[in-house]
Amino acid sequence: MRSNYQPIAQRFIALVVGILGALVWWTEARSAQAFASTQPAARVEHWQKREAAINTHLRESKDLGAIKLLFVGDSITDFWLFDDNPWVSGQKYGRKVWDESFAKPGSENYAFNIGISGDRIEHILYRILPKSAGGMGQLDAPQLNPEYMVVMLGINNSWAAEDPVADSIFEGVRVALSTLHAHKPKSRIVLQSLLPTNDTAKNKDVVGVVNQRLRKLVSSPEFSSFTRYLDLYPAFTDATGMQIAHYFTDGLHPNDVGYSVWRDQLVAFLKTVRALDRQNTHTK
Repeated sequence: MRSNYQPIAQRFIALVVGILGALVWWTEARSAQAFASTQPAARVEHWQKREAAINTHLRESKDLGAIKLLFVGDSITDFWLFDDNPWVSGQKYGRKVWDESFAKPGSENYAFNIGISGDRIEHILYRILPKSAGGMGQLDAPQLNPEYMVVMLGINNSWAAEDPVADSIFEGVRVALSTLHAHKPKSRIVLQSLLPTNDTAKNKDVVGVVNQRLRKLVSSPEFSSFTRYLDLYPAFTDATGMQIAHYFTDGLHPNDVGYSVWRDQLVAFLKTVRALDRQNTHTK
């Protein structure tokens, strides 16, 4: 009996161990399937998705003629359209603010956003260059005639920068304004200042210098007839001139509070410039 019992017991133990192992594998497999890290996926960067989405909308949308505001820029403009920060948990961007103020068809501030994260000025120039000239043609649609093009450009050109940095950014913005106007001459431009960063040296040597030169540029005869300058910088700094940190996620990009401050500044500014533009039209 003893000799027969031992093989039976061993087989039983092996069976139990096998079943337990299978259960552990099945449980781990089910748990693993819940993670993106366990599934093969091609790498597609955010900017590629944004670029494709913008081009699709411009190609297929039936309401381009209803757009009153066209937002042009880089990630600071792009992130109006994010709610939760997809890269850092617990942070919010500007989607709620955007939906409240710029997403309602038929409203005076109904907007379309062509900001793309990571873009330098030269990349935006390529996107707005007509297809006939070898560009992406994002302004080509004849039915796209916004009342205002809302523009913020240049901070990305302060990294891997050309020298002198401020000159490079200023000249790039100047060319962008001329290009935007050439493609959409009936649209006016609201050029917004660069926002303060958390780098005081950069603010002093680059951001402040560029903003001062842009203000003068907009008042020059070449641009004053179609461009208005919105200086956002003071709204994002404290009494000492330092960046208000709790308006930003990372020292560069606004958070939901920062986007709310920006929205309030922009909407009030648009109300003012609309009144001025109507007055100028009536006096001509």
